Amino acid sequence: MNTQFKRGVLELCVMKVISKQKLSAFEIIDLISHEIDVNENTVYPILRRLTNDKYFSTEKKRGEIGAPRKYYSLTKKGEDYLFELEETWFNFINGVRNIMEGKHEN
Repeated sequence: MNTQFKRGVLELCVMKVISKQKLSAFEIIDLISHEIDVNENTVYPILRRLTNDKYFSTEKKRGEIGAPRKYYSLTKKGEDYLFELEETWFNFINGVRNIMEGKHEN
């Protein structure tokens, strides 16, 4: 799969799983990797960029063992951005589906 295309789709997936609940990077990677071939080298840069762009807020929580983990949640700006991404995604896949099924305009 084209790397740039995959990165865009992963951004949408990361935002969607975080929209449901606060998650650590490990949990995000684990959830997404059940459906899509992904690793931390792809997800961490997305998390950093979206956090820097103020789409996520972060909170550190200490577990029973180990170092504290950073948990991500969507900000209002992030919710608005996710809505835009979802709208763009559904329009895109509907267009592709129409072309694949021969329903496109001539």
